[in-house]
Amino acid sequence: MMARIPTLSAVRGRLKTAGVLASALVLAASLTACGGGGESATPAAQNSAGSAVDANAFPTTIEHKYGSTTITQEPKRVVTVGLTEQDALLALGVVPVGVTEWLGKFPGTIAPWATDKLGGAQLPEVLKDVDGPQYEKIAALKPDLIIALYSGLTKEQYDKLGQIGVPVVAQPKEYNDYGIPWQEATKKVGQAVGRATKANELVKGVEDKFAQVRKEHPEFEGKSALMASTYEGYFVYGSQDPRSRILQSLGFKLPADLDAAIGDKFGKSLSAERTDLLDRDALVWLIDTPAKAQEILGKDALYTGLKVAKEKREVFIENEGTYGSAVSFVTVLSLPYVIDRIVPQLTAAVDGDPKTEVKPAN
Repeated sequence: MMARIPTLSAVRGRLKTAGVLASALVLAASLTACGGGGESATPAAQNSAGSAVDANAFPTTIEHKYGSTTITQEPKRVVTVGLTEQDALLALGVVPVGVTEWLGKFPGTIAPWATDKLGGAQLPEVLKDVDGPQYEKIAALKPDLIIALYSGLTKEQYDKLGQIGVPVVAQPKEYNDYGIPWQEATKKVGQAVGRATKANELVKGVEDKFAQVRKEHPEFEGKSALMASTYEGYFVYGSQDPRSRILQSLGFKLPADLDAAIGDKFGKSLSAERTDLLDRDALVWLIDTPAKAQEILGKDALYTGLKVAKEKREVFIENEGTYGSAVSFVTVLSLPYVIDRIVPQLTAAVDGDPKTEVKPAN
């Protein structure tokens, strides 16, 4: 199973039974009645210096796939059901009380590129997404806001989370599930916690870094590129996947018929007839181990016959490493980490010389 793709259970959104939710609501009510009891078991959201709430930030209303959600006051205990929103929260000086595990198996699901933003706060409670959100555990954390922007939350799951009795912000309707751009995710998180001004500043900082790369590497402009994996054959990421947007932000273009080939999903496994989509000026492979991937690719006559393979225009990024996790996270905190590593690799891939080695990056 390729961990860089949201789990099939997350995409399908299979739900826990209504009885589990009922237990969660009873538990939430009992915890509220107990007042301060059990507070030491879960971290409280902590705001770092320099991330003050904007004047007149609340009430605020956020539109999403299932309607709109109004937040009336500054949230103090935020839980993320989406898979990457903890980075935006931390960048804004807010430590969530609960986060949903996806990649890397990092302590508290806080990756190395984000740990310095904890500021000494307790690590969040780690939640799983196997058959949908863990309603009982979420309720036990006594949240005052639940965020699910980078998610495939279903309407039924959204409604059940809403029964916990706090605002729930689901994924936007303008994009495919798991398709929200990092800029919008950062800004919506900023709006939700009353720090829109800071969120805009953070977004501009990363966009400026991308602009500097484009200025320094005009050779990227207009070159075709693609991100793919050896998951279930050859899995390619579409234009609405945040990983693909990294390439576009660096100046590359995606195949013109990419979305027509994969439909309205964040990505899809190619049929043998569409292996031609892989033949790009640069091809970024997200794989479990380089040696295994190269063995698989080397045995495929269709692939080895492509120019991208013959001219060694491939970039191999190992999923299980911190770098691979950062590529898939695509957040305001992970992107600077990615840019510093992927730019030298892409530079080597598109230089026109098959003898140039695309060196691995840690």
